[in-house]
Amino acid sequence: MDSNEENKLMNEEAAINAAFQELLDIYLASQHRKKVELITKAFNFARQAHKGVRRHSGEPYIMHPLAVARIVCKEIGLGSTSICAALLHDVVEDTDYTVEDIRNLFGDKIANIVSGLTKIAGGVFGTHASEQAENFKKLLLTMSEDIRVILIKIADRLHNMRTLKHMQVNKQYKIAGETLYIYAPIAYRLGLSRIKTELENLSFQYEHPEEYARIEKKIEKTQQERDKLYTEFTQPICEQLDAMGIKYSIIGRVKSPYSIWNKMQKKHVAFEDIYDILAVRIIFTPREGRDENNECFNIYIALTKLYNAHPDRLRDWVNKPRTNGYKALHATFMSNHGEWIEVQIRSEKMNEMAEKGIAAHWKYKSQGETTNDDQLENWLHTIKEILDDPQPNALDFLDTIKLNLYATEIFVFTPKGDIKTMPQNCTALDLAYSIHTFLGNHCIGAKVNHKLVPLNHQLQSGDQVEILTSNAPRVDESWLSFITTAKARSKIHAALRRQQRIMQNEGEEKLNTFLEKEGLGNHAGNIEKLCNLHKLKDREELLTEIGKGTVVLGNDDKDALLGTKKLSFASIFSFSRDKKKEDTPIEVHENIDRKTPLNLTEESLKSRYIIADCCHPIPGDDVLGYYDENKHIVIHKRNCSVANTLKSSHGDRILAAKWETHKQLYFVVPIQITGIDDMGVLHEITTIISQQLNANIQKMHIESNNGIFEGTFWINVHDVQDVKNICENLKKIKNIKTIARIG
Repeated sequence: MDSNEENKLMNEEAAINAAFQELLDIYLASQHRKKVELITKAFNFARQAHKGVRRHSGEPYIMHPLAVARIVCKEIGLGSTSICAALLHDVVEDTDYTVEDIRNLFGDKIANIVSGLTKIAGGVFGTHASEQAENFKKLLLTMSEDIRVILIKIADRLHNMRTLKHMQVNKQYKIAGETLYIYAPIAYRLGLSRIKTELENLSFQYEHPEEYARIEKKIEKTQQERDKLYTEFTQPICEQLDAMGIKYSIIGRVKSPYSIWNKMQKKHVAFEDIYDILAVRIIFTPREGRDENNECFNIYIALTKLYNAHPDRLRDWVNKPRTNGYKALHATFMSNHGEWIEVQIRSEKMNEMAEKGIAAHWKYKSQGETTNDDQLENWLHTIKEILDDPQPNALDFLDTIKLNLYATEIFVFTPKGDIKTMPQNCTALDLAYSIHTFLGNHCIGAKVNHKLVPLNHQLQSGDQVEILTSNAPRVDESWLSFITTAKARSKIHAALRRQQRIMQNEGEEKLNTFLEKEGLGNHAGNIEKLCNLHKLKDREELLTEIGKGTVVLGNDDKDALLGTKKLSFASIFSFSRDKKKEDTPIEVHENIDRKTPLNLTEESLKSRYIIADCCHPIPGDDVLGYYDENKHIVIHKRNCSVANTLKSSHGDRILAAKWETHKQLYFVVPIQITGIDDMGVLHEITTIISQQLNANIQKMHIESNNGIFEGTFWINVHDVQDVKNICENLKKIKNIKTIARIG
């Protein structure tokens, strides 16, 4: 070994020891019982087990478990058991040691957590959708058995996201995609608001680096203006709180780049049109003998003497915390400059719970204090219920769970006055299923505030709801189009499957009777002929339709099975057309270099790649490729909802892609415009697009109502820059108020 290599190893050893000492210092500064020997034992064991192994960054592998343990201790606030499990979390997966070895050395608690982490090692999502669903179920099961498993897994994912730059680009998309799809929502649900925000921002940074950099630059550019607004707004507040004798701290909170971008996408607005980038947080120390909930309202009342409060934006998360345990009083006030500013009022304990989530709940519970985490227990119970009801479709299963991860809550009342917490935008049917499955399956309507409403009526906070039922169950597939909760979706699917089994049994009896009567056999060949005749995909669908009565077996079926039925001209044409399509697919790709981004040139876009219909990407958009089951490569926008699902369900088929076009091909882009309906405004719009910018309008749709017009223009463009030029030029028209590319 030469001296350079020796020096490198010595420096690495010193870095490892320093990282471990930093972990111990953080742990010793916490309020947990000091089990330094156990943590040191776990560190030495993991260090030996991972000896000689390196990460993609080139650093010794042990630095990763150390970083995860640091996050677990400092940023989540867990104790020695979780720190040890974090240090050991990859030992069973990556080395020859077993869970039993861990159990013998460190006891049952640590071994069980490491076992749970090992079951979901390598990410939630596998190569196939069935693997993905199974791994996700394991994650949820371990979460309901010991919540520390998922907390450590989130810490593991956070460190992987912080070091994602060392991975291949297509792997970055996969990992960022599943982080945004499931890890950030779970972090939110467990009350880890700061970690949730960082996971979102890191995912955004890797999926849309240019957009991220652009928003960061704009945030920085407007910082001085915000600082001035913050100072002027908070100075009277400080004077008021000082006069009240309250010990407090005030901090300004700037909306995260991801949150800003997400709002821009959803509302089709520019950065300059987002007015809630700045919020103010007041964190106070409750005075002895005073109730901290009442103190929040005392501070709010004091602020109303300084500024006008928005009447519809008072959010009382103090007396009725969010499902994830979050407590605070939110109010929005008008500044002296005419801008609305949200103020969040929290006690120190509320703030710690907001930052560290469920770990802080445990801390205060262990100190003998009562914490309102019934809602979290209810959510975990709902997860168990859904897991007990098997979901045949992996993506449906994921979507069912994800429905309730991000959800703003409302409060509704039963006829007896009991309060129920429900997600915002939920329906009367969702409430029925949340109370009991039987109630949901038999629901025919509801009375909201003593007024009769249909099943799909959206509930508002404060509604009093009475569920109306029938004697017989009447579950309908159309219900899936408007329900919003995971439990309702799961139970409706289960009821529909039961109904389908009943229909299939009846269909089987009718089919057997028909075949026996005609002297024909019940074999695969005949079933396939019947499926083709009725344009059904398989035996199950055929039996269901026969059971329903939508397919009635008769002479046509007999002729088809005996081979005497003549094909119509239409069916021959249809068959030959489909055959031709199959014979000339877009180029099949056998060997793909996943490490190299796809070059999207004019020629390849004409012959080799498919542009996704769901998001219609154009040159300049952040895109990726998806290698589908038919060996075709489909190009999606990275922020496309379909692509987000694909990144999570089939991450190994995601390919990096980049545009190499030169303004030769045209792409149709819809642009939505709203404004004041004045004489000549349409002429101005078409003149700028067609004559000044030489762009072709393929079609347009305009509607005017009460002096306001809204129009969609489908325009041929070469790339994103063309779209920007069109939008910037149209903004110069006096009466136009908003312009946005849609889709």
